[in-house]
Amino acid sequence: MNKKSLLVLALAAAAIGAAQADTLKKIKDSGTATMGVRESSGALSYTLGDGKYVGYHVEICQKVLADVQKQLGLAKLDVKYQPVTSQNRIPLVQNGTVDIECGSTTNNATRQKDVSFAVTTFVEEVRMVVKANSGITAVNQLAGRTVATTTGTTSVQTLRKHERATGVDFKEVFGKDHADSFLLLESGRADAFVMDGSLLAGLVSRSKNPADYKIVGDVFSVEPIGIMFRKDDPAFKKAVDDSIKAMIKSGDVAKLYDKWLLQPIPPSNTKVGLPMSDNLKAALANPNDKPAEDYAKK
Repeated sequence: MNKKSLLVLALAAAAIGAAQADTLKKIKDSGTATMGVRESSGALSYTLGDGKYVGYHVEICQKVLADVQKQLGLAKLDVKYQPVTSQNRIPLVQNGTVDIECGSTTNNATRQKDVSFAVTTFVEEVRMVVKANSGITAVNQLAGRTVATTTGTTSVQTLRKHERATGVDFKEVFGKDHADSFLLLESGRADAFVMDGSLLAGLVSRSKNPADYKIVGDVFSVEPIGIMFRKDDPAFKKAVDDSIKAMIKSGDVAKLYDKWLLQPIPPSNTKVGLPMSDNLKAALANPNDKPAEDYAKK
């Protein structure tokens, strides 16, 4: 092998090494951290307008970044909020635009090839919401109907794989975000909206007439939801996981769950009213970053 080939190989190896993320160094050098947030991910992450983002995962991430600031010995840490969508959240984490994504992202084996997840802080159960007067109570009644979901999410694939949906032929329409998908149901352009139960409960609670809607049918899948960050960054993963585990141990995570999922929340001061599931209780009792596929095996 000639010197030129060796040099090319050495440069390639250096590039691979540089590609290993070092988020802690990036945060320390810049004095800033960018948090990926969602506009309408139910009580987990949403906007109040004017660049203000709140929610269960937003508050967990704020505490994580406060712990990172302490670990790095920074007198000040400027936290920037970057809205992301179901479609662009993974690319924006990968390319370094977002350091930590605090929304409603399902941790699954496919995504674990591209990004890393913190220990699970929420476990979602995928359901469907329909108009209360529609008469729809089960999946097999969706034949010939239109089902809404949000672009870039896993929910309709989950529905199609469900054994009770076998041979049920329905049309799909896509909302650009969860609020848009709910509008498809509200306006009659869709007969059902399939999505994470907590998001559905939140959208119903904030709708003009919550009594007009019903969450019905089976749980299509159980999905661990995690805070997401760049892959191959063990130091940052440890910092995030250690912070979350300390919050679980102190009872802070349970308090935040109560605050965002069981108490009235802004702007409308309505309750999502979703008690903590047994699956989430188990995940908090034994913190782990197992993907959705592990839950399906049960």
